[in-house]
Amino acid sequence: MTEALTRGGRAFTAAALTTTAAVLLCAAGLVVAGGSGDARAAGGAVVLDQGELDFTPRQVDGRLQLQIDDRAGGSTVVREPSEVVLHVVPSALQYTPDPVATALGTTNMDSWQLGGWEAANIFAAEPGWKGTEAGGDTEVALSGFEGPGVFGLATYTREIDSVNGPAIAHLGSAEGVPRSFTLAGDTERLPPIWQFTAEGVYRLTFTVTAGGATDTETLAVVVGDDVDPSTVPPGDGTTPTPSASPTPTATATTHVISEGHVDMAARKVDGELEFQLKEGSELDHTWHEPGRVVLHVRPAAKRRIPEGHDFLGTPGDAVWWLPLQQNAGIVWPGWNTGEFPRTDLDGKVSFRLDSVQGPGNVAMFYSDSTGTPVVPLNSGDGLPDTHTLAGGTHAHFDWAFSAEGVYRTTFTVSATLADGTQVGDTQTLAWVVGDDTDPSTVTPGTGDEPTATPTTTPTASASETGSATPTATASASASTSAAASGSPGANASGAAVSVDGTSGSLASTGARVSTVAEIAVAALVMGGGAVFLVRRRRTTD
Repeated sequence: MTEALTRGGRAFTAAALTTTAAVLLCAAGLVVAGGSGDARAAGGAVVLDQGELDFTPRQVDGRLQLQIDDRAGGSTVVREPSEVVLHVVPSALQYTPDPVATALGTTNMDSWQLGGWEAANIFAAEPGWKGTEAGGDTEVALSGFEGPGVFGLATYTREIDSVNGPAIAHLGSAEGVPRSFTLAGDTERLPPIWQFTAEGVYRLTFTVTAGGATDTETLAVVVGDDVDPSTVPPGDGTTPTPSASPTPTATATTHVISEGHVDMAARKVDGELEFQLKEGSELDHTWHEPGRVVLHVRPAAKRRIPEGHDFLGTPGDAVWWLPLQQNAGIVWPGWNTGEFPRTDLDGKVSFRLDSVQGPGNVAMFYSDSTGTPVVPLNSGDGLPDTHTLAGGTHAHFDWAFSAEGVYRTTFTVSATLADGTQVGDTQTLAWVVGDDTDPSTVTPGTGDEPTATPTTTPTASASETGSATPTATASASASTSAAASGSPGANASGAAVSVDGTSGSLASTGARVSTVAEIAVAALVMGGGAVFLVRRRRTTD
């Protein structure tokens, strides 16, 4: 018998899925719903994408039934698995511990996980299994499977990891992995990791057996954002899917960047400085005018604000976070002054955030060697804000947006050349955060939103910013204890920066950014590279 592990009563509740038709089941004290929440899939099915859910085999009118206890809204709503669509949101893509991959016969590459180690930091469904209502132990079997990847359930906690224990495989679709497990009759909650290795639509058929009785239910699961869960029929898929509405297309002059590497760069054009976007790697890239680009911060970037980051809002609230290190499936913005070698400059290149228009605040920051956030740019406490980079530098920081919607960020990029000539450029860059707005319908640049509210009006000119730039301290090494993490608030101690010809080492799309310690070591090996921290300093006007 598999030992049941609980989570110490910890519950993660989120916004309620409102029901419009419900009756009280007095014997169990539960609310029974037939699929009428706010988010509904094809055939009227409810889309479950956040909050605590329990798959519960229970005796109902003398028959064994597998049902879902949905506690996302505070009270428990009972749902039928064949009448819901479980959505594994894009932000569930995360690091896969090696023991989980071994136990489930999958991969240690990033995978989509519910109940994984990132559960406390993201807004996602948290499905578990409850065994106390079946009248005894229950055999849970994966009796049918369809999907584009591999699926599995396993228990692997940080406590197990701390003693180098193996993951406990419950069931899975891979060859050699158990197809069933025993859910003990006294298990209040078993919260395993639900792992999926590819995006798309899965159909998981579970058969539960207890006391000689059985029930079989098929659960539809949509993983990632390649498929709109509201268009997916629940259960075994026999419900016809309604035709999708046509999707607006972007205009010929608009380029939407939703994932991969892009630098906000000071580019040398005819001896002048122009603020442009450099999309791609150092060896394979394309230049874009900011006024023709919309950067899309996908829903996968949605996280909970961690403790110690009060400048972003209340810990636990939602924020759309682009981390310092590259994460698959979301955009990875950086800064680049590689077109201007240090010998061409008198001082550094200044990047000044003049104004922000949008539904919330924008912040750019990193954590210092003690884990304390350092915030060079923050529209929440007034603008303009400025940060500077030396010539020949490529850097990445954390970015956060406090609300979904359309943002317009106006930057002035300026520098003084070695001969004393002052050069600069001011451009407005459009961002779409979340999925409330289709980025292909948004006008780039300054845009046309009549209700957008600027956070401040800049008072400093491009020439004035050069006298009030933050200082940068160079270091040839960094603490090896500052390990990188995909979790917000657990980044390497400092911004990821490369200088003087090493900028290409961080611009390769598809690879994670190294920790600062790794970058420092690499810099020493290559000779002359360095990692430095850019600290916050208010401009003086």
